[in-house]
Amino acid sequence: MAQASSMKLLGARNMTCIVERMEWNNKMDLIAYGTEKGEVVIQRLNWQKIVTFPTPGEDVRVRSLSWQMDETLLAVGYSNGKVALLDAESETIISGLIYDDDIKKVYFSKAINCQETLGSYTCNAKDKHKRFLPKLQPLTNIDPCLKSLDQKSFPKGSPCFLVVIMRSGKVHLLLLGALQAGSIDLTQHVLHPEQFDVYDVRLNGDFNAIYALLRDGQQLKMLHFHNQVLQDCMAPMLELATHCAHILETKNYINDTQQCLTEAWETVQLEMDNKLTKYANSQAYGMISANFLELHVFGFATFEVEEFLFDTLSEKGFKKIANSVDLSLNNLQGLVFKQLNGAAINMFYFLNTIAGFGRMSHFFESLISPEVAVEAMRACGAFYLKVHELQRTIDSLVNDMKLFHAWMIFTILRLSHQEIPDEMVLSEEENVALADLLCAMEPDLDDGSDEDEDAELPSAGVPTRSKFNLERVGQYLENACLTQLYPVDPNQLWEQMLAENECLGQCPLFVPHDKKLSLVQQRDKMFNAIDAVFHKPTESISASFKLSTAVVCCQLPPMEPEEEQDFVTCSYYVHEAGRCDMLAVTISWQEAMVLEFSRAEDCLLRCTRVQLQPGPFTPQLHEDYYNLRFVDLQFYNESSLSMLAQSTSSMPGVRPHSYFIQFSLSAARNQSTQHHLATLMNLPDATVTHSIHDIPEAAAFKGLDGVCEMLAVSGSRKVATVLSDRKRKMTIFEMEIEEEEEDDTEMSQTSFLEISKESILAINDSDKQD
Repeated sequence: MAQASSMKLLGARNMTCIVERMEWNNKMDLIAYGTEKGEVVIQRLNWQKIVTFPTPGEDVRVRSLSWQMDETLLAVGYSNGKVALLDAESETIISGLIYDDDIKKVYFSKAINCQETLGSYTCNAKDKHKRFLPKLQPLTNIDPCLKSLDQKSFPKGSPCFLVVIMRSGKVHLLLLGALQAGSIDLTQHVLHPEQFDVYDVRLNGDFNAIYALLRDGQQLKMLHFHNQVLQDCMAPMLELATHCAHILETKNYINDTQQCLTEAWETVQLEMDNKLTKYANSQAYGMISANFLELHVFGFATFEVEEFLFDTLSEKGFKKIANSVDLSLNNLQGLVFKQLNGAAINMFYFLNTIAGFGRMSHFFESLISPEVAVEAMRACGAFYLKVHELQRTIDSLVNDMKLFHAWMIFTILRLSHQEIPDEMVLSEEENVALADLLCAMEPDLDDGSDEDEDAELPSAGVPTRSKFNLERVGQYLENACLTQLYPVDPNQLWEQMLAENECLGQCPLFVPHDKKLSLVQQRDKMFNAIDAVFHKPTESISASFKLSTAVVCCQLPPMEPEEEQDFVTCSYYVHEAGRCDMLAVTISWQEAMVLEFSRAEDCLLRCTRVQLQPGPFTPQLHEDYYNLRFVDLQFYNESSLSMLAQSTSSMPGVRPHSYFIQFSLSAARNQSTQHHLATLMNLPDATVTHSIHDIPEAAAFKGLDGVCEMLAVSGSRKVATVLSDRKRKMTIFEMEIEEEEEDDTEMSQTSFLEISKESILAINDSDKQD
């Protein structure tokens, strides 16, 4: 057995709550951990907390943590089916997904090497849209705190897959966190779905297959699924995923803009409310229009109108209201003309590009249906027309309100016998337009709605009424058909052509314009058409998963909820230099197996089986080494496997001892067996188990303080973290200490305990000083 490995204690701290998950960033000194409260905390090596993300709901647990390779992006899976992408740098929630089942695990794959993967397909249009499309204006009215788990943007680092594993056995693949790149239901590929459990599912290093570790009845199996679409279409998929991310970001921008529109419209209504609407609601329906027309045409004001103009309002008060309404309407105009109009143009550009991809059938035939993409373009064009229709409606309302406000101020000055400036006198055209406005102020009610009106009368006997006919704009922001259609311009040539030739309206070459739909309905119709575009890649990839190899790892006891099950945990590592995928799995409390799947043409599987128990020829050991069991294991790098073990004792009240074991895979290579991949392989019959104590220079033991229960290591950062004391104490070690430092850094369990106490006292003292 090797001497104790060189480890240096960097510090230990008692946590304020139970830590359930830990994960090191492979590039930066950042560790993320999830607490029993559902919080996710990111801190540095020196215990400095960077950010704490709150739980997404009550009684929600953190199921899984995974850092994106070489980035500050963290994927988190929750027990309520939510998957959140958290950015440690900006301390924000980037995006989120919601599933209808408990999450087993989420993780980022390794980065996709574009130079190797793009192959025959090359695209010169990457980010070309930035040349043609103006940058969308920021929405200052949106509160960032309100945008919790709604998708806002997507990972911008190296392209990779996000894999979401559900406890039910369903696995979802997302490319760039945006494009649904297929899914598979593992329960459809097992013999005993009633005794099923999934432990891990991993993408291979070439991104054309997955490994699924699962229980099938009383067997622990490793299933290998090959996917031809992933193998042939990775480059087009990356292109499509990039545009999918742009489209989803634009969808979110449109949703946010409509939220701003609704808030701005509510501000307009609020400004018109109180005094103006209170007066309107006190009058019988139709009387406001009649009284104002009488005042405008004959110059005679009824008693109610005079009371409203002089007692309720005044010239100064009405000017204040007019300015507020004008400001709110101008804000509404800007949102439609700049933000919503720009987003519609961007969306049409991206959809047009995808439709162009669909015509390159050699590359995109299995990913894009050209007919569906063209239909999405038409739906986007219809949305663009609806935006222009709303814009013209708002412009008309702005002009009407300015005219109405000017006439009201003019009338107040005239009735109060004040001097009226010449510029305030309305022209003949303005007088005609004002008369039309006053006539249309209260639209005629439908004849068939009398009974409904009576049913809706409030206690005062006044029906729910139009607020100076503001509904012609507000109706566009509701999820209901328009009640006041936009008037048709008889002088417009295109409208005349459509009226005379109905076939033009049905022609797929022209964008349809449904005048009865509101803006919200047209937006939803466009979003549904866009979602249909991305159904095909999901269906094609999902249908392409083919089971190629089933490897039986071991026999398991029956699933009994009352009894303690065998311990199964696993770790995965992609060995780039060796072109193989490595998976370490515990097949019992004392035995583990390391599988190396070659990605070369030889199709070999190398298997190394080790156990913690001594063998028949093992020299005399310390008594603790005779009764060890696995607690956790993780790949440290391609040549080392880090293990966490505990001693067991049949004597009651005996505190177990914990050990950190650094296992050298290269030293154990002579004890491995090689196999050619076949349709069905039974490894227990074709492999031999070796004791880690009998493999020369393979296992290096280090005794740890406390009862340790979880391990997190990072070979690139050369650190290891251990959770102990019922997952309430976190201890961090530095690994691979230089030889000249070993004498100073190798410690016994007693020194570990002393330094841990000193570090905790020092930390507590510093906290008190702060």
